[in-house]
Amino acid sequence: MKVIYMGTPGIAIKPLERLVNHPEINIPLVICQPDKPKGRGKKLAPPPVKEFAEKAGVEVYQPLTLKNNNELVQKISHIEPDFLVVVAYGRILPNNILNSAKYAPINVHFSLLPKYRGAAPVNWAVVNGEEHTGVTTMLMSEGLDEGDILLQKSVEIDLKNSIELSEELSELGAELIVKTLINFEHIQPRPQNHRLSSYAPVIKKKDGLIDWSESASQIERQIRGFQPWPSAFSYINGKMIKLFKAEVVQNIESSHEAGAIIEINKESFTVKCGKDCLRILELQMEGKKRTTVKNFLSGNKLEKGIRLGQ
Repeated sequence: MKVIYMGTPGIAIKPLERLVNHPEINIPLVICQPDKPKGRGKKLAPPPVKEFAEKAGVEVYQPLTLKNNNELVQKISHIEPDFLVVVAYGRILPNNILNSAKYAPINVHFSLLPKYRGAAPVNWAVVNGEEHTGVTTMLMSEGLDEGDILLQKSVEIDLKNSIELSEELSELGAELIVKTLINFEHIQPRPQNHRLSSYAPVIKKKDGLIDWSESASQIERQIRGFQPWPSAFSYINGKMIKLFKAEVVQNIESSHEAGAIIEINKESFTVKCGKDCLRILELQMEGKKRTTVKNFLSGNKLEKGIRLGQ
């Protein structure tokens, strides 16, 4: 079968890799977003899916826009695809593109729909303290992640951060999309219960700012959920500090305000929160590299009572 693949970030690589290597599936074209400026030098960098597709010898097309794009329409019509597979492409598809496949446009979405429709389902599932998330393959429609469900599979979140969880879901998505395509004619689509839907909006930098009056559990989930960007961050002595690994600590009595450092040892320091405390294990100071607190404390001095925050 001929499949046109649309995807952009790293989480979309594993499903593409599985399809490229499948003997019954042909990927004649990969569509991804344009190269974007990256790093301090703001040099144009290709999206991860483009890098993989080019190494795999697959043609890549990066349209600036999808609407009224005759070149894109001609490319698709020339291929006459059986399916259009979309995995974290990053833009809404117009109707003429959705209707371009012989059988169906299929989306691989990294949540258990109808929960967490939108741009950042993995991150918000972690931040909001969900016990489970998963992958859904679905028929695409005009609405945002509102199409009928084809297949679903769940995983436990445990204490995974969003990077670790994304890697697991990417592997699961690769498995599900192959099953979906190969067994498409035998799968009965299920309409979503829209009353149970929730939204996972685009992440903004301000979402990473820690409010120390929140519970330690909430802040710990924020630390795991907003990796790699924008990271959970605060300020200490006027400098930004990003936190990457922490543990919730209960039953510590302290008269200090929320945000104050109440304990320091060779491996960590502990911050009081609105409820319980947070033991910090990995961090990154402004202008420095990410490191363990043990390494940080070997060259920097912290004192009890110092308060984190703006």
